[in-house]
Amino acid sequence: MLVDSHCHLNYAGLVEQQDEVLRRARERGVRGFLNISTRQSEWDAVVAVAEREPDVWASVGIHPHEADKHADLGREALLKATKHPRVIGIGETGLDYYYDHSDRQVQQALFRMHIDVCRETQLPLIIHTRDAEDDTLAILREEAGKDAFPALIHCFTASQPFGEAVLELGLSISLSGIVTFKNAKDLQDTAKAIPENRLLVETDSPFLAPIPHRGKTCEPAFVSDTLAFVANLRGVSPETLAEQTGHNFHTLFTKAAA
Repeated sequence: MLVDSHCHLNYAGLVEQQDEVLRRARERGVRGFLNISTRQSEWDAVVAVAEREPDVWASVGIHPHEADKHADLGREALLKATKHPRVIGIGETGLDYYYDHSDRQVQQALFRMHIDVCRETQLPLIIHTRDAEDDTLAILREEAGKDAFPALIHCFTASQPFGEAVLELGLSISLSGIVTFKNAKDLQDTAKAIPENRLLVETDSPFLAPIPHRGKTCEPAFVSDTLAFVANLRGVSPETLAEQTGHNFHTLFTKAAA
């Protein structure tokens, strides 16, 4: 049941050896992969991998770094892309004020548009947030007040109060290899406290390789290392946590389960 809930199989470092990357992950027990898109030009290629590989699914969305280039995307283009049978999620989307590669108002407008399509389709929203906790939470609360929608915070590195707030809104939290880093004590404390039915694991590969692979290109096989670390933090076996996080993935991403 172990699933890498967020990877970029079409990014440099993985795409050149995609078959081998998937083979190595399967050999380590990974049974599902959510291949994430970050710009419209990637959508066809990301979906094509999911069409070819029965244990790979796809998302469609616009990363906040790419917001300025997609300011006029329009909800209909995103909505149409979600209809593909192998597309099970929307994103990644959200706010990134650390790099500010795109205008913040444009980021916010696209984030809301993604939420609108998420609400209509009920495909989970995959949220990226960095140095933007206040605005991310304000938008989530405002939009949730209109009507509920399924969502998760991917590669969670935010504060514990932010984590508690998004859990109160019904969101799930996905942990990446960052949780294994020696300077991630606060994140490790948060990882212990996430309710077992709201926790997912991911690699965000080819980025953020966990210990003991720091300095290497991250790949989906390494999700098993992150899982083992988190299992030890929470005082459960890796097998138990793999089963639970895999179940959580399929509960949230119901189109994959179907």
